[in-house]
Amino acid sequence: MQPLLQTRGLTAFYGSTQALFGVDITVQAGGITALLGANGAGKTTTLRAICGMIRIAGEISFDGNSIRGMPTESIVRLGIAHVPDGRGTFTDLTVEENLRLGGYLRPSHPELAADMERVFGYFPVLKQRLRQQAGTLSGGEQQMLAISRALMLRPRLMLLDEPSFGLAPLIVQEIFRIMRRINEEEKVSMLLVEQNAKLALDLADHAFLIETGKVVVAGKAADMINDEGVRRAYLGY
Repeated sequence: MQPLLQTRGLTAFYGSTQALFGVDITVQAGGITALLGANGAGKTTTLRAICGMIRIAGEISFDGNSIRGMPTESIVRLGIAHVPDGRGTFTDLTVEENLRLGGYLRPSHPELAADMERVFGYFPVLKQRLRQQAGTLSGGEQQMLAISRALMLRPRLMLLDEPSFGLAPLIVQEIFRIMRRINEEEKVSMLLVEQNAKLALDLADHAFLIETGKVVVAGKAADMINDEGVRRAYLGY
């Protein structure tokens, strides 16, 4: 089966500094792929490369077509939604305004209203906070808003960068439970960057482990959970 997303020989640069060295990853349609590694390994850089945010070499294909060299907005129009690290909410805007920005590529008012109700089904608290300034939300609510804003695009693929960062464990469990629901109910594929390797592997079906800009381990998530080297280095047991 042809992957929905595939990188081949992906290299990436910040100025003259090379950050990725021939990264090959895949995300299957309807699947969840975890991208694991220590801080600075190249996980966030991989997401930025896919989104056209940094200089790259190599190949990136989406649904069988090359997206290398496309501007970020064109990549978004294909149905690739990025939930960046730090949540990326527009703190001076209300919850409603943030959600409307997420759906800016689809200006139909009835459609946007229906999609807001759809995301409120996943995150009911946002409906209660609709007129509230996003910067006054709790960290967990801001993360819910960031995911919801991405859903307003009606994406085929979501790139999620550290969705658990800085959140209380119970909030993290709830967000990951809802991410699974989104994947199962809407068939949205996901590429998940996550420092909590155990959490990520429990959610994902496939995983790639990156060290210093290179993929060093790849396989089914269930197999990686049982890999002694991965367990000792990244799961802590």
